[in-house]
Amino acid sequence: MKKLLLSLGVTLLTMASFSQNEFPSRMAVDPNWDAVEVVVPPSPFQYQVIFVGGDDVVQTGVNESVPAKQWHDFIGFTPITAEDCVDDPNAIGWVSVNHEMILADDKIGDGGGMTAFLLGRNPSDDTLYVIPQDLTDGRSGEFFNVDFSSVGETGMNCGGITSNVDGRIWSAEEWFQGSNEAMYDSGNGIRDTTAYTIKYTEFDMANFQTIPKYQNFNWMVEIDPRAAKAKRKQYNWGRQPFEGGAVANDNKTVYLGADATPGFFTKFVADVEGDFTEGTLYVYKHDVAGEPWVEIDSDDFSKMLTFSEEAVTAGATMFNRLEWVTLDKTTGKVYMTETGRDNPSGSWSDELADGAVFAPHHVQRAMDQGATGPDDPAYWDYYGRVLEFDPATGDVNIFVEGGPYFATSPTLANYPAKHLSNPDGLNMLYVNVAGEDKRYMLICEDLNGTSFGRTPAEYPDDRMCELYLLDMDVASPEIDDLIRLTQTPKGAEITGACPTADGKSILVNSQHPDTSNPFPYNNSLTFAITGFDDSGAIDTLGNPDFEATDKGFQVYPNPAERIVYFNKVVDVALYDITGKRIAVYRNTDFIDILSLSTGAYILKTSEGETRKLIVE
Repeated sequence: MKKLLLSLGVTLLTMASFSQNEFPSRMAVDPNWDAVEVVVPPSPFQYQVIFVGGDDVVQTGVNESVPAKQWHDFIGFTPITAEDCVDDPNAIGWVSVNHEMILADDKIGDGGGMTAFLLGRNPSDDTLYVIPQDLTDGRSGEFFNVDFSSVGETGMNCGGITSNVDGRIWSAEEWFQGSNEAMYDSGNGIRDTTAYTIKYTEFDMANFQTIPKYQNFNWMVEIDPRAAKAKRKQYNWGRQPFEGGAVANDNKTVYLGADATPGFFTKFVADVEGDFTEGTLYVYKHDVAGEPWVEIDSDDFSKMLTFSEEAVTAGATMFNRLEWVTLDKTTGKVYMTETGRDNPSGSWSDELADGAVFAPHHVQRAMDQGATGPDDPAYWDYYGRVLEFDPATGDVNIFVEGGPYFATSPTLANYPAKHLSNPDGLNMLYVNVAGEDKRYMLICEDLNGTSFGRTPAEYPDDRMCELYLLDMDVASPEIDDLIRLTQTPKGAEITGACPTADGKSILVNSQHPDTSNPFPYNNSLTFAITGFDDSGAIDTLGNPDFEATDKGFQVYPNPAERIVYFNKVVDVALYDITGKRIAVYRNTDFIDILSLSTGAYILKTSEGETRKLIVE
């Protein structure tokens, strides 16, 4: 481990006021409002582009391949097991990437879809690579279109589920379809609009039911990433605008979220561990006596087709667009992103009149705003939040509130160092660093707009989105506790954040970017950031709040492993003890000292300020 001693002038200072355990509030990954490429963290993290929509080809049949679809959203990761027959000893697992779209395509299949591929890790440097495969259906290659033909195709593949237990994957069909005409989209969407007959599933209540084609969409759909094929639509979980879900540690309970206003929080409890074809379906109702769950009869297919109406009749609790759902496997608590809708009053007032109830935090927020309730047109919800559900108490509470609030977007000069707007993707990272097990929440943004401070005043048309880490050891977290990890280029949503099972890498999607960006950032793409197990790596993402002082140029920390921070942006030269110039750094407030040999150095700014630096 390198230790860094810093000298101010001729006097060596210990800088005892800074603690290595104190989490800094400014980010080394500064936002770039003009970025046309992915903004990535500094060394020792590694960045790789893994999968590019529209450029990489997917295998659709024997000796048949076409460019992959775009609009990458959910990412699932299925770790390799001892039972898997894979020749490459460095294989780590299968990746499944959603395509959130409805598009006519003769070879891939109309609708949305998924792409599956196998990843390996190079043991020499931990970089990732795609492993060619030969599937049992005769397809060969690197990237494979997931075949949904056996379940009547799929569409709007947005979020999904990666089982916390065994890596099973479900794809969520989000945008709610209300008619064949809308789904057909003048021939650009799903062209086969003939009635669909459900056959030969595990669900007796659904078998041989003939339904309008559009009603065969908006389900959770399980896939097999190893075979790149669909397994089943979960007709027993209800038809909803699904966004996300999480499997609990018992491998029986599944928590589900729906992206709507109102959105309902539901759970399914299987009769048998790992068998989600039989069990009991519930909707959350916070004000019911006893357990806050009301059963919806999943053996009645008509109720499954009209789940939202059944939830309203049951007096369920209403949320404002539930997005992704994840579970902390250490505590068993469930977390959900409630992305918000700016002015939701008209979207849930009818359901209120029909018996559904508002989540308590919305009632409190309305009171705080001086509104009569969440159904008051004056009530706003610009930024959304992350919610926490505790199965032990049955309560849903705000975990991290979005914001901060601005009545008018501030200028760039006055913009806050961190602003959380419309959280969407959500996941957990488990990683062992220097013998210590750590848990981090991964929070992705998907801006609903640019007003009210979601972007600076100078950027009213640019929805820049960020991915944040949150240390789960932080009690009562706030915006300042977020750690900015990466940012997508102009026009792109950031989504999919998914760790590999070993915790070394996070896979992330840049979705629907501006087409004027340079290649490959003008396409939806999946990229990887590697190095989370590297001791001190996450600490390099933050730099400190320097105390107010008249001592001029300051440096921090003491000691340091990777990064040296400055209290201001400077042009600075680095010299060895003989006076030989080693490097020049322009317009920066940090430098990476990983490559320096032990010894004494001098830092000199363009303004003539010098500081002695010793690397041990």
